[in-house]
Amino acid sequence: MAFSDKLNENVLPAVMKFVNLKGVVALKDGLLYTLPLTLIGSVFLLLSSLPSETLNVWLANTLGEGWTDPLLQAYGSSFNIIALIAVVGIAYTYAKNEGYEPLSAGVIGFVSFLITIEGFVVTEDGTKVGDVIPKTWLGGKGMVTAIIIGLIVGAVYSWFMKKDIRIKMPAGVPEGVANSFSSLIPAAVIIIGSTIVYAVFNWGFHTTFVDVIYKVIQTPVQGLTDSLGGVIAMGFLIPFLWWFGVHGSTIVGGIMGSILTANTLENQAIIDSGRELTIANGAHIVTQQFLDQYMTVTGAGMTIGLVVCMLFLAKSAQCKQLGRLASLPAAFNINEPLTFGTPIVMNPFMAIPFILTPMLSGLITYFAIATGLVPPFGGVMVPWTCPPIISGFLVNGVRGALLQIVVLSISFFTYLPFFKKVDKMNYENELAAQNNVQA
Repeated sequence: MAFSDKLNENVLPAVMKFVNLKGVVALKDGLLYTLPLTLIGSVFLLLSSLPSETLNVWLANTLGEGWTDPLLQAYGSSFNIIALIAVVGIAYTYAKNEGYEPLSAGVIGFVSFLITIEGFVVTEDGTKVGDVIPKTWLGGKGMVTAIIIGLIVGAVYSWFMKKDIRIKMPAGVPEGVANSFSSLIPAAVIIIGSTIVYAVFNWGFHTTFVDVIYKVIQTPVQGLTDSLGGVIAMGFLIPFLWWFGVHGSTIVGGIMGSILTANTLENQAIIDSGRELTIANGAHIVTQQFLDQYMTVTGAGMTIGLVVCMLFLAKSAQCKQLGRLASLPAAFNINEPLTFGTPIVMNPFMAIPFILTPMLSGLITYFAIATGLVPPFGGVMVPWTCPPIISGFLVNGVRGALLQIVVLSISFFTYLPFFKKVDKMNYENELAAQNNVQA
């Protein structure tokens, strides 16, 4: 049995079983509701701190020192509340996938999350201000808690619905009213349970559930992702899954996105505090931008190098035509025409550069940031379809764009020897087919 057949028979079923778990699907799809907020919030953040100090000074002199206040208000009210949106999205998606009215589950998740955090803030002079929702836990620091609560609420709510433990209204009652009464029992149980959890942590440990989760689970997990091991794992898994024809970017990104976004938000928090964004000040190296703009840029496997080979070095008609067709999508980080047209999927020979290239890019980017050649990423995030070089500049200035040029150049040299072999085989097959026709 061929090696690829063994992988397809033994590894793929286990992978697919995991990614199709109810909780994993709810997590992956539920977090998508935060995407508009992160992208729109990033635009306001970018506008409030343009990559030109001269322009920033001119705007301040022209519009006044507080010209960024509306922009930062929009940023803080979108990007900085993604944990709150995540808990709603995950609980909503879980219930929806189970076939039950989902909005009630999302609202219950929202309330349960708020119960786990303190309802006050302490000012710098020690004054305690009550009846507020501290934003500290609504962004990146609360992401893992949001995931846990969203999954629990979605599962418990769906269990009550499945067991038909709910208040039923007579026929003819408006659907909105019926749904409200239907969710009363699971809502009461979940909210009472959340209150008990709050009381246990508050009275027993003088802390909160969200704070414990952040210190015990989220911080260590962020440390694991923010390491060479995490870089290698992501660089391997995404193209590895794609090689089977499974959307590795969606699967790995859906699971890891919350942690990587939390890393991004903590980096921005360092900037917001007035400190310099450096490794010494606690900045994370591996963030969402690290993955999107330096490990999956131009598509999973960073296949732009293969596109360039096809455009300028191909001898076979197949590779020439495929290079022309794939070039425009590649500019917007879409490479399905290439992965299925070459093909790369289920092709053991092309698996080597397809998996190796993003791993090399990840290692180079990691050490470039760790050694100070390139600064860590702040809070600016761009859509995954943003063209390379432009995206590098937007997320990390001139040095970010130059680093993208370096890793994209390495992509070309990594794919080159494998492309030559594939192109030669295609060219010989085309010649043979032409000779057969002439004969």
